[in-house]
Amino acid sequence: MKKIDTVLFDFDGTIMDTNELILRSWQHAFVMFTGKEGDEEEILRSYGEPIFGTVDRFFPDGPSAGVVAAYREYQERYYEETITLFPGILDLFKTLKTQGYAIGIVTSRLYHSAKIGLEKFGLFDYVTAFVTIRDTEKPKPDPEPILLALSQLEKKPEQAIMVGDTKHDIQCARNAYVVPVLVDWSLAVPPEARSGEDAPDYIIEKAEDLLGILEELNAYPIVPKPQGE
Repeated sequence: MKKIDTVLFDFDGTIMDTNELILRSWQHAFVMFTGKEGDEEEILRSYGEPIFGTVDRFFPDGPSAGVVAAYREYQERYYEETITLFPGILDLFKTLKTQGYAIGIVTSRLYHSAKIGLEKFGLFDYVTAFVTIRDTEKPKPDPEPILLALSQLEKKPEQAIMVGDTKHDIQCARNAYVVPVLVDWSLAVPPEARSGEDAPDYIIEKAEDLLGILEELNAYPIVPKPQGE
């Protein structure tokens, strides 16, 4: 029996390449409400945050609801034609399912758009837990989203790993006592920020690298510590 038998994935920037679309959506909102584009590096660092908190920081004078509406309207208009799957993700999901791993999605995206992306690329049928931004009172980095996914799967934290692309994913995993894994193709966590207190336990350069990590963890399990210890 596997010691770790559950793999949780973030959606945006982790399995689905929505990076350019998200950037363009923010720039659309900036131009509409300020007359000029926002700072690209600052936008990239915001990836993975709940949208209303980011809007309040980017647009302190509001209107928050109007900015969110403009951002989401732009995304919905171009979403299906723009998104792509990161290399190797579909094969990884197939292999994980074949090997008996439970797969869950823990995302700050809305359910409908995440489901569209999963279905478009044939991933939806592999997923047995699905937690989105509206399913919890406390978003990442609070452990609630991961703990809810584990509850749906009837799994314990020591049975799971979390794969993500932002510091919020890593912190959420640590706070839930789940092994954190960062994807090397992350735009939200630059190389210089991949060490220190927010460092993941592992970084994968290719999707298939996750299989080797799972093999290692099941041979020599590591119990992650919560952030700050």
